[in-house]
Amino acid sequence: MYTREVTLSGHIIDSLALPKTLDLIMDKGGDFKILEFEVGKRKKDSSTARIRVAAESESLLGEILDELSEIGALVVEIKEVQFLRSEKDKTLPPDFYSTTHHPTYIHCEGEWIPVEDIEMDCMIVFNPETKSAFCKPIGRIKKGDLVVVGREGIKVVPPERPRGKKGVFEFMSSEASSEKPIKSTVRKIASEIKEIKRNNGKIAVVAGPAVVHTGSAPVLAQMIKDGIVDVIFAGNALATHDIESALYGTSLGICVKSGEATVRGHKHHIYAINEINKAGSIREAVESGVLKKGIMYECIKNNAPYVLAGSIRDDGPLPDVITDVIDAQDEMRKYVKDVDMVIMISTMLHSIAVGNILPSHVKSICVDINPATVTKLADRGSAQVVGIVTDVGAFLPMLNEELKRD
Repeated sequence: MYTREVTLSGHIIDSLALPKTLDLIMDKGGDFKILEFEVGKRKKDSSTARIRVAAESESLLGEILDELSEIGALVVEIKEVQFLRSEKDKTLPPDFYSTTHHPTYIHCEGEWIPVEDIEMDCMIVFNPETKSAFCKPIGRIKKGDLVVVGREGIKVVPPERPRGKKGVFEFMSSEASSEKPIKSTVRKIASEIKEIKRNNGKIAVVAGPAVVHTGSAPVLAQMIKDGIVDVIFAGNALATHDIESALYGTSLGICVKSGEATVRGHKHHIYAINEINKAGSIREAVESGVLKKGIMYECIKNNAPYVLAGSIRDDGPLPDVITDVIDAQDEMRKYVKDVDMVIMISTMLHSIAVGNILPSHVKSICVDINPATVTKLADRGSAQVVGIVTDVGAFLPMLNEELKRD
């Protein structure tokens, strides 16, 4: 049998890290022996465990240790991290290490070096001149990059489950359900937002066109104007229908106020794109007086940056839409480094995309009428997301009302 010792520390009982560790070892076909176990007796105390992990082959042991590292287990015998150079652009060396979105460190020349710009499903690249490590997606790997390989000398620190009553985020990782008390949850989210803004933090919103279709665009626009929302991530559809609503009072040709179809209204979103194309951009449309209200208008007037990522379905698209998905990812990465909370509203694909580039410490809310959206986010690894199954037309006005309360 091949064996290695690992340690767990922190609130390993509350967070279920210990039972997850033991389950994982058994599920993978390994064996274990708990060598030491010390339980914290008070809420502020941490617990520690030292476990000998055994497997019938070195490769199986390596697989087990790989997965244990993702839940915070640390190999007792600390070895130096290993590197290999990439032989070609966008190409990785054998046995490359793929990151989680948790804080990560590599052990190099006797010290633990933090990995900068951490996100899931990326590679760790080391710069020996500056002795720094940072994340790179495979599409940005260059020939000669020094890439971390294997599993030695890597430490992952997943966030611990809060102890006691810690507001809405005590419900992390719970199942999405429409039966949860929406009003109390929204109240707690509003409280978290107020605390973030008191500390000069930043909030991003990932929004789909349903925000406009349900008549909630003026609410989101007001939140941008009030300085609550600092960054917008969306696609061509949100911006197009927001501008359609501002210019013609419709969304997908349906009157936003009456809910009735308008004559030839199905062409209004094309008219809207055409007006922005004539102006040159959304900013130029605002500055020339063509666009006088709406979400995109408030972004321009209040210097709130936005990233519009395109898709194969897009009409137009608007001139501000980034049609290269890799460039769109890089543009979003510029802003997620600084945000403290992300609210994802009624857009499965954009929510999952943003969730994939978020570090695990960023507080995240996903609001969707479809429980599958929240579930897919969690399945992709974004377990820190709080899910709310409700209609955006009810959620945004309720949240804005709570934010205005003293």
